[in-house]
Amino acid sequence: MALLHYLSYVGSIAAFLFMTLSLASGLLYISELIEEYSRPAKLIGQRGTYLVIALHVLLYMFDSFPLLQILFSILCHAVYLQNFSSTWPLISLSSFSFMASCVLAVANHFTWFLYFSRISREVRHSYSRHRGPVTETPGFADIATFFGTCVWLVPLFLFLSLSANDNALPTSGSFADFMGEKIFTDSPTGVSSSPGSNASPPRVNSSLFKSMFGMLWRGGSAKSASVASNGLIAPPSPASARQPTMHSPPLGPPPRTPTRRVTGDEDHAHEEKQGCPHRALIFRVAETASQVVVEFLPADEVSLSSAVRATNRVVKGSLGLISVENDIFLAVVTTATEVGNTRLSQSTPERVARIHEVQFFCLTSSAWDDFSPSQETLATYDSVDALVSREAFPSTPSPPVFEHPCMPLTKILSSGSFYYALDPCWDISSRLSVRLTRGDSSQYDVGIFDDRFIWNEYVVKSLLDFREKLDPGERQDLDRCQFIILAIQGYVGVFTMALPAPPVSGAPVIVTLSLISRLGRKRAGTRFNTRGVDDDGNTANFVETETLLSTDQHCMSYTQVRGSVPLFWEQQGIQTFGQRIQITRPHASQPAFERHFAQLIDGYGAVHAINLLGSKENEATLTTAYANHLNRARSLWSDQLGITHYDFHYAVRTAGHDSITRDIERLKSVNDRMERFGYTLADASTGELITEQGGVFRTNCLDCLDRTNFVQDILSRKALEQYLGVVRLEWIHSGSLWTHHRELWAENGDALSRIYAGTGALNTSYTRSGKRTLAGVLSDATKSVSRAYINNFQDKGKQVAIDMFLGNLSNQTQVNIFDPVHDTVRRALEERVSEYSTTRWCHLFVGTWNVNGRPPSESLQPWLFPRDGAPDMFVLGFQEIVLLNPQQIVQTDPEKKRAWELKLMEAINGRPQKSNDYVLLRSEQLVGAALFVVVKSELTAVIRNVEGASKKTGLRGMSGNKGGTGVRLDYYDTSFCFITAHLAAGHSNVDERNADFQTIEKGLHFLKGKSIASHDNVVWLADTNYRMDLDNDSVRSLAERGEFDPLIAVDQLKQAIDDREAFVGYEEGPLLFPPTYKYDVGTNNYDTSDKMRVPAWTDRILFKGKLDLAVYSRAELKGSDHRPVFGLFRTQVRVIDAVKKAALSRLLLEAVLAAAPGEKLDDKIASLVLPNETIDLPLPSTDESCWWEKLDSHDGRLVISPAYVETPPSNPFDSSGSSPLSSPSSSDEELYSRAADLSRLPAPMSPTPLNSRGIPRTEYL
Repeated sequence: MALLHYLSYVGSIAAFLFMTLSLASGLLYISELIEEYSRPAKLIGQRGTYLVIALHVLLYMFDSFPLLQILFSILCHAVYLQNFSSTWPLISLSSFSFMASCVLAVANHFTWFLYFSRISREVRHSYSRHRGPVTETPGFADIATFFGTCVWLVPLFLFLSLSANDNALPTSGSFADFMGEKIFTDSPTGVSSSPGSNASPPRVNSSLFKSMFGMLWRGGSAKSASVASNGLIAPPSPASARQPTMHSPPLGPPPRTPTRRVTGDEDHAHEEKQGCPHRALIFRVAETASQVVVEFLPADEVSLSSAVRATNRVVKGSLGLISVENDIFLAVVTTATEVGNTRLSQSTPERVARIHEVQFFCLTSSAWDDFSPSQETLATYDSVDALVSREAFPSTPSPPVFEHPCMPLTKILSSGSFYYALDPCWDISSRLSVRLTRGDSSQYDVGIFDDRFIWNEYVVKSLLDFREKLDPGERQDLDRCQFIILAIQGYVGVFTMALPAPPVSGAPVIVTLSLISRLGRKRAGTRFNTRGVDDDGNTANFVETETLLSTDQHCMSYTQVRGSVPLFWEQQGIQTFGQRIQITRPHASQPAFERHFAQLIDGYGAVHAINLLGSKENEATLTTAYANHLNRARSLWSDQLGITHYDFHYAVRTAGHDSITRDIERLKSVNDRMERFGYTLADASTGELITEQGGVFRTNCLDCLDRTNFVQDILSRKALEQYLGVVRLEWIHSGSLWTHHRELWAENGDALSRIYAGTGALNTSYTRSGKRTLAGVLSDATKSVSRAYINNFQDKGKQVAIDMFLGNLSNQTQVNIFDPVHDTVRRALEERVSEYSTTRWCHLFVGTWNVNGRPPSESLQPWLFPRDGAPDMFVLGFQEIVLLNPQQIVQTDPEKKRAWELKLMEAINGRPQKSNDYVLLRSEQLVGAALFVVVKSELTAVIRNVEGASKKTGLRGMSGNKGGTGVRLDYYDTSFCFITAHLAAGHSNVDERNADFQTIEKGLHFLKGKSIASHDNVVWLADTNYRMDLDNDSVRSLAERGEFDPLIAVDQLKQAIDDREAFVGYEEGPLLFPPTYKYDVGTNNYDTSDKMRVPAWTDRILFKGKLDLAVYSRAELKGSDHRPVFGLFRTQVRVIDAVKKAALSRLLLEAVLAAAPGEKLDDKIASLVLPNETIDLPLPSTDESCWWEKLDSHDGRLVISPAYVETPPSNPFDSSGSSPLSSPSSSDEELYSRAADLSRLPAPMSPTPLNSRGIPRTEYL
């Protein structure tokens, strides 16, 4: 029994590990408690460590533990104590104490592990010699208790406190540097700066849990921000008031003077002298929800007699208006520091400020007024760049009862990763060549920017629309105020240095080296939540990085981009170091793939991709798919598109990091493109372009962080050397230039990595110093551990906040400024949707089958093709594709799903006389439940936004043996949601089944806040497990005779629907087929086993929306104890014609603007119709008359009207000809702005596969 005895220990350990993993949410809760109650947690941690040390002494005295091991363990805990510094729980992961703690924790574990192994081995030997134990030895429980208290307890406590770092990771400075740094407050110019030649971000004392939970101290360093300024002023309002007015401060340019006082002629005269308009912005809530009234008035017309001050902070400007929880908030920047001037030699400077604090002030309610002081004391935190001191604040916090609804947004916007342009205004969102190409007329227009990179475009749009409607003089005044801020996210770094000049003058040349990284917003999110590409061609973690070198003669610019592999792939579930990758639409990625590269080629010219993925199984799968898609796309662009595959990890393993630079320089494909693409060069004095970069490198790895940043640093240096080799050859050997260049790229890597992955980048120690050190290796290890924790347990909340700020949530309403003209046009457009859209029939096959854990064994064609014809889409749900044993519940077997996937595609594409090819669009699996969506291959271009999600209901939501999985998609402009589920079993468990349905219906969410109820059409195809409340013999007898009405009367699902307990609002077709459960496998006999299950219609299809059910029946497949069920649907999908919608909006707008006083506007709008776009062609020719005989002649040549030879515009969806891909429908706001430029709008596109056409690249967009 000894073997069994020891195996029981193994089983106990496995059970312990399983329990530990199951309690991950509990550990997360503990870490949040540590962060929220940091002071008592610190006290508990310190005293607990002392108690553990005392326990070591007691174990030595009473249990005779070895002295050396005890002393070593005490030493380890003494080092652990050093982490409880004044900055705790913010721990510098590059500090000696933390790195030593990591090493000692591992060493202490193995020291005691070896000790207990040795004494256990000695006991076994003694037992074999003496047939009995001769000495007392600790048991398993004793050893586990010792490890839990004396070895693991304190390191675990420190690890849980890492969450309070808010993802803090080491920077280039040391611990002493952080603790000794200065704090710079707002300067008289309105933007803080350091005293050095290069402005740097402030190091401000603040605590993280203070910023997250609002447990804020009064006073402290926040008082330093109370400069002589009025800030925002709001009128006093009673608690019941709903419509307070908020006055912006009378505005002035932040870089020049602080915001002015409300009263005082001296301030007024000073502002007028500085060229600042004496005006104020007034915000009032309109009667309509999510609408405000804004006025831009002279300051002397604004009465502040009944107003109270909302904040004393200096207001740098506004990011916009946002609606959160039915309240409207104004977002204002209250703390920012100047980074530097990116073009020092330019006559018009291009200065950049970094945002450190953003506050939200409610316009609709006074309920959040008490939170304004709390927000005001929310000191700026830069959780990665600085270690902050809690001792700078009083010891007694005053936490508010409720958290401010905008606190998640405040945390993101105040993270130090957002930047904006200082005056004179310039477009920070566009690279140098684009700005210079526009010319002076548009260079300083706030309304012109690259919307890919302006992160507050959603919240600031209403203010920009308000600005456009102002008179030119008022618009100029508003621009001079710089109240509207356009912010990018990413990184901006500037270094100014003196480099040696030619021997002629001898004086050094002042040179500015800058790095600007602009993170794309169109597929924004965190690491495991946002991967791959979307249907519009936008990729996750897309960054445009521009290197700028400005001298007294030239300004040189070099641009690179990075982005996730442009395929549909994702990572679901808990991800550790062996990341699981799923390509979700392997056969339907080509249209989006080509859209992505079409955008790049149209914007940058030629594109050469550098793929750094490795040879591991998951990365190799992505690499293969990437290469295949790119090879197919090459037929469209020829030499405009290329790729180089380089296994970064293999090169590092074999030859170290030093080999990367050598290898990149030896790659012929890369060197050839470096010479061909060149760089952008502009004259410093005139701003004229000398040369323009002709192409761009697109670099990617898995996350597009560490490896990508390393290679982009090399390419940036090569571009600079290419320029210096022509202009300033002697600077190639400048040590300071390349030191600053390395530092910029290291900081850039850290900044982008913190945004996407929550930690600093790996390999930055090598980027900074050019060598690999032990400290760098340990730092990378701690970052990897922190990433795994943060990305799995903290990023989902951050993703929701990002989507909220970008306006991506499906239930969001954009705040708009009261405008009766455009509101009238918008309402008229909604009522006349049929005039600018068409409908198209869509045929669906929906099927469900519980396969009882059995592999496919018979042909599926009798089920999939019960009628003639080919549906547009197959939606197939399976249950119990794996046996529901504990092993499968813990770790799902994907091979079973693959087997059924192959069988399905074989049956669909292998049918005789097929007229269409089908591709698997998306598949999802939750343990035994699997959902497959298969569509015609030509429809992949018009099916967009395909997403999958799952919801567990087994074991109270912890197990996936029961639950549901869903797939949603947009077919043209109509949304569909399909759910397959396996509800609770058991004849009497009706309440559990109803609860399972409610859990899935309310808890299954897709990206951007979309739920099941937010779709136009919803279909459930499931093993609902509802039974019949009738005895077994009666059910079998009625079923055999085909008398189904009595059975329907006792059907539990029908009763639940009638009682409104489940599937409320759903429909089901008539049950005209026998019960589908339960059969003896391979026969037509109902269950004859000992259990003798009562037959029931467990397998059902229910739906809601505009779906017409043509057939609802079952198929006679006998490979399971269930029979498969199917439904044939047809529905109309709406196809919006963006051109017609824009034309109608323009027509309505003109009619409203031209309405005379007293004219009935509704009647006038109703009488408007779109003009007939058909061209009057001549009558057909006859024997007596030919149409060309009536044409004019000129010099003996017939003059043919262009109308006779041009192809008239037609609806491409009614045409079978080839045309480009369909583009997404424009929003109403976009249509208004485009109405004046209607002639330049692209024509609608029809669903023709991309790779079947050879058309110019501009037609893709």
